[in-house]
Amino acid sequence: MVVLSRITTQGGDEGMTHLGDMTRVPKADPLIEAIGAVAEANAAIGLARAHDLGERVDGWAQTLQQQLFDLGADLATPLPSPETEGRPVPRISSSTVAEWEEITELLASELGPLRSFVLPGGPPAAAYLHFATTVVRRAERAAWRAAAERGIDQPGGLARLALIYLNRISDVLFQMARSAAAQPPELWHHQ
Repeated sequence: MVVLSRITTQGGDEGMTHLGDMTRVPKADPLIEAIGAVAEANAAIGLARAHDLGERVDGWAQTLQQQLFDLGADLATPLPSPETEGRPVPRISSSTVAEWEEITELLASELGPLRSFVLPGGPPAAAYLHFATTVVRRAERAAWRAAAERGIDQPGGLARLALIYLNRISDVLFQMARSAAAQPPELWHHQ
């Protein structure tokens, strides 16, 4: 259980913050950029959910929001920390990645193939999901920059499954945006 008894800590006033294992890092660290972009994506999904997504897509969006908090904890706690302060650290699992792959393929089969790139937009729910897609892709780029510095699946590094998860959820968010549009998307036409 998370308990936030004090919001203003002044701990970041000098441009530093701490990770889940309590190591201090600069706020300009690519890992902190990735964690921040994950939080932004969660907020964009929340904006989409404020509009009519339909029950099925809204259920997936709610699940994504919950998992994005797990992802933030995963990214913020360098390996091999199985526990921090006696609490298990949430980690993205291969089964979670596989579930999003299945949902992406299900939506792709329902929506049919695309003949061009989709212009982000449509009704507000779809537009916010398109926005969430781009924010997740930014988080993925920052996470890979952090992984290049810290390593992957090694002490002090990032978990490969967290990086893969980011890639999969950008795909599923794009398909969810197409589904939420409830109309054929506006496509890019080369001028």
